[in-house]
Amino acid sequence: MKLVCSKSNLLKSVNIVLKAIPGKTTMPILECILIDASTNNIKFTANDMELGIETIVDGTILEKGIVAIDAKIFSDTIRKLPDNDVTIETDGNLTTTITCEKAKFSISGQSGEEFSYLPYVERDNRIVVSQFTLKEVIRQTIFSIAANENNKMMTGELFEVKGNMLRVVSLDGHRISIRKIELKEEYSDIKVVVPGKTLIEISKILSGETEDEVSIFFTKNHIVFEFDDTVVVSRLIEGEYFRIDQMLSSDYETKIKINKKEFLDCIDRATLLVREGEKKPIIIEITDNSMELRIDSAMGSMNENIDIDKEGKDILIGFNPRFLIDALKVIDDETISIYLVNPKAPCFIKDDEGKFIYLMDAYEDYEADQKKNCYNPLVYMEKENDQEFDTFCKLLLTSMMSECAKSFERLPILLHADILRNILYSGVWSRYEYLQLRKKKLEEKKTKRKKEDRKK
Repeated sequence: MKLVCSKSNLLKSVNIVLKAIPGKTTMPILECILIDASTNNIKFTANDMELGIETIVDGTILEKGIVAIDAKIFSDTIRKLPDNDVTIETDGNLTTTITCEKAKFSISGQSGEEFSYLPYVERDNRIVVSQFTLKEVIRQTIFSIAANENNKMMTGELFEVKGNMLRVVSLDGHRISIRKIELKEEYSDIKVVVPGKTLIEISKILSGETEDEVSIFFTKNHIVFEFDDTVVVSRLIEGEYFRIDQMLSSDYETKIKINKKEFLDCIDRATLLVREGEKKPIIIEITDNSMELRIDSAMGSMNENIDIDKEGKDILIGFNPRFLIDALKVIDDETISIYLVNPKAPCFIKDDEGKFIYLMDAYEDYEADQKKNCYNPLVYMEKENDQEFDTFCKLLLTSMMSECAKSFERLPILLHADILRNILYSGVWSRYEYLQLRKKKLEEKKTKRKKEDRKK
């Protein structure tokens, strides 16, 4: 094999495929980049068995051939070369000579026959989006995937296509991010879970240009991204994604409109007093047309007021400031709407068009809860407000069932798994609806009796 490429083209292609080189592996061949010049194109390929990337390199083939070279050595060598044309040549023993001006390197190569090629994937079921759109939707959701693999499903993102709408969802057990993208065409229904690692690496490669497109192909086990001269193939995460719609509620007791930048800057200033790793909530007190933010830590305290437009009740609530910052940073709107139910329930940040929804858990262990001495929150809530009590119970049940579902999906259950899923995702909620209906009927009977007693 003998080929000639410019250093810039080589470096660009190497940087693309390096995203699929595993950090640790027991298979040395996976630590290699495959240089394939056996056809009319020069292709670089890397594959860690979960994520595979192939890209075409602009260059001239003088002699056809194929070789696998250690990715780190090859990458480091190319980076150190002068900015000029590079010649790559292999001999019969697969020794690869890299020459640029007066620099000459000899590297031991391996047979391309041992390399694990990208799997063949049918190109039937697909959607097309701009590179800008895909890059943005990843940026706007990827921060709320789970960092560890205790629950595999949470390390990925849901890609759901219905008609001309793409919905991307991520969650980590404490927050949910939802983005909706309108597509140019109508497509068949698709529902898959894409590994977060794949999306992070894809985002680094995409140009982000509006006019450049990405074709995304879906199969039962794989997803394929095709753009420019690059193909990315990734395994999907198997299993049914969480029933997000059951975790969302349109009910609220308080709604505020606030300047996003002012709100973000205020929270950012408050975090100056919080050491890294320290779990200190930011306390938010909402009254008529004013929001007070305060934080107390071992380093000091801070409070600040922001003007708001408020509908509904006053509320005192606490949040993890990092969660708020992560969500606010990816929202482009100048003014945002925040919906709150009570100090124990999650809050929602969403737009009127339904293009995005961000849900965050309220921070339960802050001073206001202790002052109320609410050892049994159910009793307390019922005494305070019967209507609010029902809302709280529904949200609490939603949260509990989410945790149950997370724990269940970690278990290697094969026997009666479908029955158990039916109980978790359907049976409990059917029972809940039945109890709510029964409660309503009992209340109607009580009301009817009172009216009859009055007549007597």
